[in-house]
Amino acid sequence: MAKVVTAMVKLQIPAGKANPAPPVGPALGQHGVNIMEFCKTFNARTQALGDSVIPVVITVYADRTFTFITKTPPASDLLKKAAGVVKGSAVPHKDKVGKVTSAQVQEIAKTKLPDLNAVDLPGAIKIIEGTARSMGLQVVK
Repeated sequence: MAKVVTAMVKLQIPAGKANPAPPVGPALGQHGVNIMEFCKTFNARTQALGDSVIPVVITVYADRTFTFITKTPPASDLLKKAAGVVKGSAVPHKDKVGKVTSAQVQEIAKTKLPDLNAVDLPGAIKIIEGTARSMGLQVVK
């Protein structure tokens, strides 16, 4: 017999740094999940990913057990690291805050391909280039 799903919780947590403080504690506590068990397993699974922010989808079942799926880091974070900027532009069509090369965009697209709504690598590259432009980054060929 299949378990009954009671909630799907989506969070973005730094890799290897989950703790019971907000946002993890309140989000999981209201569903009766063992917060420390989640933190330990998440930290163990994401320890090697450095200081990236990792999106996670937690499925909570009726018997208060859970499973979770980790995703790839957000494209905006990967682009900011590649360009060496702290944040994107407030007015991206006027003010450019940095540059990324097409090789960097291709590497980011390869990393993000499993989580993107793209069939192949050229489609993923277009998505990442669009994200870069909307952040005020210039894509250099």
